[in-house]
Amino acid sequence: MSLPPTDVARLRCVRTRSISPENPDGASGGGGRATEGTGAACARDLGRGWKVSPSVVVEPGESHVLAEIEGTGTITHVWLTTHRRHWRTLALRAWWDGSTEPAVEVPVGDFFASGWETFAQVSSAMVACNPHGGFNAYWPMPFHDGARLTLENRGTEPATVYFQITYAVGPDVEEEARASGVLHAQFRRSNPLPERTTHVLLDGVEGRGQYVGTYLAWGSNSPGWWGEGEMKFYLDADSEFPTICGTGTEDYFGGAWNFDVPGAGYTPYSTPYLGLPQVLRPDGLYRSQQRFGMYRWHVPDPIHFDERLRVEVQALGWQSGGRYLPLRDDIASTAFFYLDRPSTSRPPLPDVDALAV
Repeated sequence: MSLPPTDVARLRCVRTRSISPENPDGASGGGGRATEGTGAACARDLGRGWKVSPSVVVEPGESHVLAEIEGTGTITHVWLTTHRRHWRTLALRAWWDGSTEPAVEVPVGDFFASGWETFAQVSSAMVACNPHGGFNAYWPMPFHDGARLTLENRGTEPATVYFQITYAVGPDVEEEARASGVLHAQFRRSNPLPERTTHVLLDGVEGRGQYVGTYLAWGSNSPGWWGEGEMKFYLDADSEFPTICGTGTEDYFGGAWNFDVPGAGYTPYSTPYLGLPQVLRPDGLYRSQQRFGMYRWHVPDPIHFDERLRVEVQALGWQSGGRYLPLRDDIASTAFFYLDRPSTSRPPLPDVDALAV
């Protein structure tokens, strides 16, 4: 796992490696050797070593292997950028320890807390989205026996992608990995949420682990307040009722009172572990409904489970007589958790039409 800031000066038996289009296998001394690539024409007067291969082009219907790493290690940072029109059509997947099923399967924008194909600054400890679409993830991604990360282009046009994946190997990393779970990330979308149901973020997850993060891309399909519903975590033997039950959607993301600063309305914010970085307001033309992006990273306060986990959120507003109004909103969720195994129950990724924003 990554070091806390107080330990940054401690010397460890660790070697740093990094994979990019300029060093596709992360080999020692293997960077900047390309003679062909997307920058070859730009570097024609300079030659080898001068940014010849800074990016890759992923054709429609194809998958590109971002990284394939043998042995034991921990990915410490992922940086990636591509045009925002690809943020929902590129699928990011990760396999750990030789598993035949991916542990991570999420549209690339949603993985980086950017679900609406529109830029918003995200300034958190685990994910940063910087101008203009520079995606950064700092989730530690330990693996015990190999890692494989891919991008699948499920769209209809080529996608140019720049990326860099930094990881650590060595005796100290191997010792830390033995005590660590592997990262999982699952995506679900309810559009619209069926009548009088909850949006399920996770279901059927089995094993020992800890839940560490939620990102919601929430589209309001009706006027009025939409965030009165509770977040619920069903742990281990829980069945009808959960162990952890919140008090409201905006409360779970660290806000209060409708995220409304009087006189300003919905007010974006981004802090190390929770935020509402994106508020998309109607524009009087095609953007007819309000849309929101919210994250909460349970890094200081992970939710531990021993056997199984289910997570859901309600969608509630208000109606006459001070009564709750069940809503049929558009809710897309990405749930992050660590688990003691490289695969678990997960839903299929929706097709491109069902992901459209």
